Amino acid sequence: MDAAFTAEQDEMRRTLREILAKHCGPDEVKAAVRTGAGHDPGLWQQLSRRLGLPGLAIAEEYGGVGCAPADLVLACEETGRVLLPSPLLATAALAAPLVAALGTAAQRSALLPALAAGELTAALAVPGPALSTALALTGDNAPGDWAGGGRAGGVQARAVAGGWRLYGEVAQVLDGHSAGLLLVAAHTGGFARARTLLFLVRGDAPGLVRARQTTLDETRPQGRVQLRDVPAELLGADPDPGTAPGAAPDPLAALTAAGRHAAAVLAAEAVGAAGHALARTVDHVRRREQFGRPVGSFQAVKHRLADLYVQVQAARSAVYYAAWDAEQGGLALAQALEALRVTAGEAIQLHGGIGFTWEHDAHLYFKRAAGDELLFGPVHRLRGHAAQQAGLFAAAGPATSDPSATPEKAAV
Repeated sequence: MDAAFTAEQDEMRRTLREILAKHCGPDEVKAAVRTGAGHDPGLWQQLSRRLGLPGLAIAEEYGGVGCAPADLVLACEETGRVLLPSPLLATAALAAPLVAALGTAAQRSALLPALAAGELTAALAVPGPALSTALALTGDNAPGDWAGGGRAGGVQARAVAGGWRLYGEVAQVLDGHSAGLLLVAAHTGGFARARTLLFLVRGDAPGLVRARQTTLDETRPQGRVQLRDVPAELLGADPDPGTAPGAAPDPLAALTAAGRHAAAVLAAEAVGAAGHALARTVDHVRRREQFGRPVGSFQAVKHRLADLYVQVQAARSAVYYAAWDAEQGGLALAQALEALRVTAGEAIQLHGGIGFTWEHDAHLYFKRAAGDELLFGPVHRLRGHAAQQAGLFAAAGPATSDPSATPEKAAV
């Protein structure tokens, strides 16, 4: 493994940092999240046209840059530094990989070029607060565990002449209020043979009702999506309405793969945010004086900052490894979210009285930490699932009534 960045990667990060420094300061972020879209469309177009940000990991044959997923991870460390509100996560890290993995040739040709160019944004809609389970980050994504299940709940799909129709509601969809394309997980096949598949729904489809939700972290806007007999297209299946539901590919493996890469992207954002929050805190304690000397000169403060630095650097190392090996995405995300939560909390305290005011910029980072852990965690479940996947928890042997029996004997 060569951990060194290429000249192209260094140039991309430098250019992206310069653009974000000019257009994405704390005041610009607060103004952007209060718009109807929840982000700055002008900045989004600039990032799309100048850097090809949403198309970094999309193949060149579909108009993308054709880079490895690791390049998107590195770019998202920069967007995380400034808490960039944008459709990047929902579009490039969640929706585009699913379209590329499951879509037919016609669907890929119709959707991926628009997604790569930033002309079309997309969102993944899964029932309930279960995005982390659907992506297999905190548990296996068996349909009954996250997709509603039973005779009610979730989104129901039924085949009709001319395609499919969806009915139901999804309460928490990242960028769901503004995305031009929705990838909706829905039940098909009735109760006895229920199966969860992914469907494409256009943002202007009749019967689609959307509204922006109030969220703790405004830099991650979410929408409530109601589907009232909405026309939809089965992702990955021939759009011929005569196609049987069983002919469509099972999306669970694709969701799991997308979850691994999305975890690395999220972890990179968290590490970027944690690193920037730490840098701002260090700068503050250098300038802030107490008892006639800088706050940062006190040994207790130095120790706290040193501990934060070690935690952030360890998380950054985990993220870079996950960018190379996507199987480590869940563990890297756990470490990065914890580093961001601890760093943001310490930033508020070390800023003193002003840090406790709700309007202070440090609270943007604290709310990002809390919001991401609610959406994609919690941390202990991320670690627990990663440990299970790695086989660290051996299956227990059958029970025995002999207290003198050793574990080896009990397992025989």
